Amino acid sequence: MKELTIISGKGGTGKTSLVSSFAALASKKVLVDCDVDAADLHLILKPQIKSRESFVGGKLAEIREEDCISCDKCFELCKFDAVKKSGNGNAENIIFSIDPLMCEGCGVCAYFCPVDAIDFNESICGEWFISDTSYGPMVHARLGIAEDNSGKLVTLVRTEAKRIAGEQGLDLLITDGSPGIGCPVIASIAGVSMVIIVTEPTVSGLHDMERVFNLTKHFNIPSVVCINKFDINPDMTEKIKKFCEIEGIEIVGLLRYDSDVTRAMIAQLPVVEYAKTAEITKEIKKCWESVVDLLEKDNIYQ
Repeated sequence: MKELTIISGKGGTGKTSLVSSFAALASKKVLVDCDVDAADLHLILKPQIKSRESFVGGKLAEIREEDCISCDKCFELCKFDAVKKSGNGNAENIIFSIDPLMCEGCGVCAYFCPVDAIDFNESICGEWFISDTSYGPMVHARLGIAEDNSGKLVTLVRTEAKRIAGEQGLDLLITDGSPGIGCPVIASIAGVSMVIIVTEPTVSGLHDMERVFNLTKHFNIPSVVCINKFDINPDMTEKIKKFCEIEGIEIVGLLRYDSDVTRAMIAQLPVVEYAKTAEITKEIKKCWESVVDLLEKDNIYQ
């Protein structure tokens, strides 16, 4: 089984548009959206949800008011200002509570409470889904607002996608990863067959591409580059090409700026389905053919 992950150094480079087109071009695949903090692949592929499960990403503390003796211990120990006081007068009139948005789930308050008046319960941080699309099965998720443990959720989504691929005899996972170089990105690329870094010809595009390439290089993940909207700034495109030449990175795609990409998003269709005869579609197909050729090698640098 091969696993292809598409990432970018910054948001808005066009990776999801590329992933959706790959979904239309590939066969025998499972689609995966690992951008759990801001998932958007479903907006194009319109999945029909078959099953949904809650995601438990950690624990939160909660004070049982009837058992609390207002000793102030939890208030003193909390390093995140999550323990709140309310009420006036003597200590017995002060009510202690925990702000769930401030609580980091460390458990110190519950551990040191002298009367065990603090519950430390599992926290539901989001949902994950198994769905059907017109292009094959899809596994995706949605992390709750201000919730953490996105890396753990990404790992769960990838694991389920591999399970489905194994059960259905599918040999390719196409993953829409998160932008940047943080925890969800690391969880998205760990152990994959190949990473495509989508960039654009701007100063920030080059800078962020270098950062994300250094990440994949650190983890020894084979990486290639696709330059989106290459024609809007030829000078920056040449600088990106030069960087790739120095680092030995293959450029698998040069995609022009085309308003059909925006129209395809509005129509909730992959670009290759919306604009079947356009030049941008030919370029995406050429990019996909290059990716397939590389995936078929045991070592993409051979």
